[in-house]
Amino acid sequence: MGLKLDGIGKTVGREIHLKDVNLEFESGSRYVVLGRTLAGKTSLLRIMAGLDRPTTGTVEANGVDVTGVSVRKRSVAMVYQQFINYPSQTIYENIASPLTIHGLPKEEIRTRVMQAASMLHIDKMLDRLPAELSGGQQQRTAIARALVKDVDLLLLDEPLVNLDYKLREELRDELRKIFRARDSVVVYTTTEPTEALMLGGNVIVMHEGEVLQVGPTADVFLHPANTRVAEVFSDPPINFINGSVNDGKVNIGHALSLPVPDSMSGLTPGEYTFGIRASQLNLQCKGDECTRIQGRIGLAEINGSETFVHFNYGDDSLVVQENGVHAFEVGNQVSVYVRPEAFYVFNATGDLVIAPANQ
Repeated sequence: MGLKLDGIGKTVGREIHLKDVNLEFESGSRYVVLGRTLAGKTSLLRIMAGLDRPTTGTVEANGVDVTGVSVRKRSVAMVYQQFINYPSQTIYENIASPLTIHGLPKEEIRTRVMQAASMLHIDKMLDRLPAELSGGQQQRTAIARALVKDVDLLLLDEPLVNLDYKLREELRDELRKIFRARDSVVVYTTTEPTEALMLGGNVIVMHEGEVLQVGPTADVFLHPANTRVAEVFSDPPINFINGSVNDGKVNIGHALSLPVPDSMSGLTPGEYTFGIRASQLNLQCKGDECTRIQGRIGLAEINGSETFVHFNYGDDSLVVQENGVHAFEVGNQVSVYVRPEAFYVFNATGDLVIAPANQ
């Protein structure tokens, strides 16, 4: 199935939920909608599903305008953040419910239920009630109920957000395999850049109701169209430092000045914003040529096997993503190293001018 959104806008009162969204989805492909809370992700999915009607624009399926067509008349299934199951029905009955409503033969229903349950590793729990299952198992049930319908459009609205880390990792890997095996259009929303990268496919980056960039996930991550995309598609946040190019030198922040490196040789004199991902800043020089930035530690966060070191560089607050667990004293001086060719360069309007060749 081909799906097209043409000039979609959605306003509720004075609030703009979506603004001039134009997207096309191809059958057999998967898309991750990446954006922060209130970016418009859920509003977009509800319009695609037929649960809401846009204020402006049209929705087309296979060239036919379906803007006003009810969700019940569309080949669509949707999974929400909060798992929704029928508490008085067994897991088998929950998964089978959409097929039972459509009056499919019992044997076909059983075949489909067992197939979906097996894919999600809940086939040994089919005689239980939802209350007897863990949160992760209940969400698997809700996903299985969506998969069993074999629809043309499968929508998943942050389905793993309420699960613990281990369960998210496990389900994410299973879903990636399931999505690849389906011929339907799959659209999955998330606030997490890491999740978008893991799921792969194509990404749609959204911010405050607007689509900022669309493309293969890895390409968009490596070549964000502007500073807003780079902000949304970075965790921890990308570091931005104002600077300039003048008299054959690159000036970054209040104290760093160096000859224009080969990677920036095409820059004309003027003002720029330099972006550097936290993973490209290091507490030790790695490589033959490093540039040192000196600052003062403001905070050190231990996150699993990594440490995020926040430090002040003049008026800029920057963060380093360092492997391993490290202890730092707040207020101490720190030297941070970076390769000049690792910088992104954005022009005065925030558009990408240079992306690092090797990341």
